[in-house]
Order: sequence, then C-alpha cells, then structure tokens
Amino acid sequence: MPEPTEEKLSYRLVTGPDTREFCERISTALAEGYVLHGSPAATFNGTDVIVAQAIVLPAAIASADAAVATAVDALDGQLDEEFDGEGHA
Repeated sequence: MPEPTEEKLSYRLVTGPDTREFCERISTALAEGYVLHGSPAATFNGTDVIVAQAIVLPAAIASADAAVATAVDALDGQLDEEFDGEGHA
C-alpha cells in the first residue's frame, strides 16, 4: 500500500494468488477510497488460481469522464462548423 506521504495512483491492478491475503489487500484499498473497476479475472497457473482486480479512485473516474465530455463537445462543435446542411449519409 502507498506510504502516507506518497500520492495514490488513480488506477491499480491488484494481482495475486486467490488467498485471504489477496482479499485483505482489496479490502484495504476499498477502505482507502478505491472502488472496484470491472469484473475480477482469474486464471490457473498449474498450481494456484491467480486473480486480478482493477481498482480506481472515484476522482479519477470523474476527471476522465469530464475530459471525454470536453473532447466530445469540441468534436461536436467542429463537426457543426464543417457541416453546411447539404451532405450525404
């Protein structure tokens, strides 16, 4: 887990054997403000089940959503300027 003075990453992929320790790592991250992102993944390496779970900070999702909305608005405005109403579909 990050040191108290270390800035938290917006996105993390937590991986490891499917053990209590893995679940504790996810639980700790949730307690630190992360949220689950997507479904967990699991595979078998011949000996152990290995799992992965993406986690993100909610602020990172809001920031990414705002950036996408801004980009879409800019593109929409650009398309409006280029389209003169007489085009072909």
